[in-house]
Amino acid sequence: MSGEWTIVGCGFAAKYPEGGGNFSVPLQYVLGLRRMGRRSLWLELLPSTGDPAKDRRNIATFRRRLSKFGLEKDYCILLAPPGVSAPTLEQVQFFGRTRRQFLDMVAGPCTLLNLSYSFKDPLLALFSCRKLCSLDPTEICFWMRQMDMGQHSHHEFWSIGLNTYGPDSKVPDAPVRWQTYFPLVDTATFAVAPRPLLDRFTTIGQWYWDGMVQWEGEWRDFSKKAAFEKFHDLPTACPKISFEAAMNFAHGDGEAERLHGLGWRTAVPHDIAATPQKYYRYIAGSTGEFSPVKLEGYAKSGWLSDRSAVYLAMGRPILTEPTGAEPYLPKQSGYFFVSSLEEAGEAARQATLDWQLHSRHARACACSCFDSVVNLKKMLA
Repeated sequence: MSGEWTIVGCGFAAKYPEGGGNFSVPLQYVLGLRRMGRRSLWLELLPSTGDPAKDRRNIATFRRRLSKFGLEKDYCILLAPPGVSAPTLEQVQFFGRTRRQFLDMVAGPCTLLNLSYSFKDPLLALFSCRKLCSLDPTEICFWMRQMDMGQHSHHEFWSIGLNTYGPDSKVPDAPVRWQTYFPLVDTATFAVAPRPLLDRFTTIGQWYWDGMVQWEGEWRDFSKKAAFEKFHDLPTACPKISFEAAMNFAHGDGEAERLHGLGWRTAVPHDIAATPQKYYRYIAGSTGEFSPVKLEGYAKSGWLSDRSAVYLAMGRPILTEPTGAEPYLPKQSGYFFVSSLEEAGEAARQATLDWQLHSRHARACACSCFDSVVNLKKMLA
């Protein structure tokens, strides 16, 4: 076992206890590191809500979820004062590991995998090797041109934008050189699930998006709402297949009723994915995933979803729009890249007609390309 510590730095899981899929993202890194036999820690930066009782509940929920995977001793939460995104060491409270244990850990060689720029200076200076891992390969490049997004405080830069420097890429130039990797899924944790009795393609996400990115001189709507527009009639085109979108709609939001009128089913993410286990059961109960993309489709960054990686690991084929990732996948990958309603309908029919074959391709692709250990070995070499 390596004597060096590998620390997965995250700032978006513990503060969102309703999001089992959100929690799943850093979980894949920690599970992979454990499988590799490395000394590892999930380091979570949690901004205080200002309500001590709510903070305690969030911390308890986080620890309980880790315990389901045997990781209850492999975490440290740094509770920061409300509204402080870049706290000092003196400002944070420690949970899981003590302050002394944490300082001993970072006193020697250690590598921080900083997911989505969760950790900033002055805490960053504690780590001897700092690798920024971008899960939004286009947006971070846009913002790096406006402000410091970690380009001055990390030693390496890793992006899931597989096509960042490839053919037809429109990823904005950034002041760093990215190395690329696939979104992670720990294939040892997930097995192929049986085909459901009812064929249904599902996805989980946010219907609206408040991000403000200027693209080709215009401020565009890069929401899932906009991405779904050209596929509205998919349930009508494939009446024997069910299509379901688990999106966050506010009570009384007319969008949910509009989708129902078009033949779509909807689900509430905070119900079907409130815990990691519920999230995984929802995916296992799907025939596959159908999910148009937003900004990354325009940018041709080669982005692929971490959620889709879990679908693949469970043997679920993916219907999605091209992002530039296609050349980096096996010829038979379980992916169907579609650009129109007609293509999506045909892909859904093909995926269900020979589901066992496409399920095998999906699982094989997950193991060869997306597996946590495969990618972590590359990133930590």
